[in-house]
Amino acid sequence: MTDTPTTTKPSALFVCVHNAGRSQMAAGFLRALSGGAVAVRSAGSMPADLINPVAVEAMAEVGVDITAEQPKVLTTDAVQASDVVITMGCGDACPIFPGKRYEDWQLDDPAGQGLDAVRPIRDEIARRVRGLLASLEVEPVA
Repeated sequence: MTDTPTTTKPSALFVCVHNAGRSQMAAGFLRALSGGAVAVRSAGSMPADLINPVAVEAMAEVGVDITAEQPKVLTTDAVQASDVVITMGCGDACPIFPGKRYEDWQLDDPAGQGLDAVRPIRDEIARRVRGLLASLEVEPVA
């Protein structure tokens, strides 16, 4: 009998306060660019009721559909199940768990912003997601 190595795909959790814009755009990009090679989660410390429609529109412009996303509450289980936790502007509202790899992406909040203001936020998130993929040693599919 031969031992078959098992591989577990890396996982990332994006956390912001409302889980309606920045974290959802980042999760959408990571899903699209990793082609399923990374487990992706997003959550908020105080989630909104709906995804920011301007964020949905901005992502649709680049071919990433986040219309089915729903804001989710940040849970301990989501943090513990993730290899890397990326916080986005939630400050002390985002819990820190010892032993987890954390990154804090300082990004403007797209809430209440028009499309012209959200596009540069989206583009910066895309750039950072590509960097995250490189650090996870995952080749982007697009």
